[in-house]
Amino acid sequence: MNLKVESVLISEEELQQRIEELGQQISHDYAGRNLLLLGVLKGAVVFLVDLAKAIDLPLQMDFMAVSSYGASTQSSGVVRILKDLDSAVDGRDILVVEDIIDTGLTLRYILDNLAMRNPASVKVCALLVKERPREDGIKADYVGFRIPNKFVVGYGLDYADLYRNLPYVGILRTE
Repeated sequence: MNLKVESVLISEEELQQRIEELGQQISHDYAGRNLLLLGVLKGAVVFLVDLAKAIDLPLQMDFMAVSSYGASTQSSGVVRILKDLDSAVDGRDILVVEDIIDTGLTLRYILDNLAMRNPASVKVCALLVKERPREDGIKADYVGFRIPNKFVVGYGLDYADLYRNLPYVGILRTE
């Protein structure tokens, strides 16, 4: 693979350790509840699978696919639903599992969309949150890592649909 990774930001070991910690906290917080993990495709798949294994509760999984990037390193500002949920969320406790919160635009769209479906609760678990100002107050209830405002790839995150299979999170080299 022709890697365009400038440096490793978060190692495979650091990722797995933090995901175990998140799983323990989520298991505690959702004990006795009807938990639905809602993965945001495609980037959150790797994280969602490892997180689900770290949660010691019965749970269900569903997925939405939304896009605001395309093949660019910057959000287009337009969010599109590419795949909607397969199951109803009425009365369910939903944990939205995101790979990264960058501008917050995609997440805001998902949260607004879910609010109209009458869930019991909606919280957010993000593997990565970029350290940048957000005008709409978007925040995650569970955060893996806070990272600098750099374009990152690996562990599910991509550039032009490449690099998702890297076992770490790295900073994409700009050329």
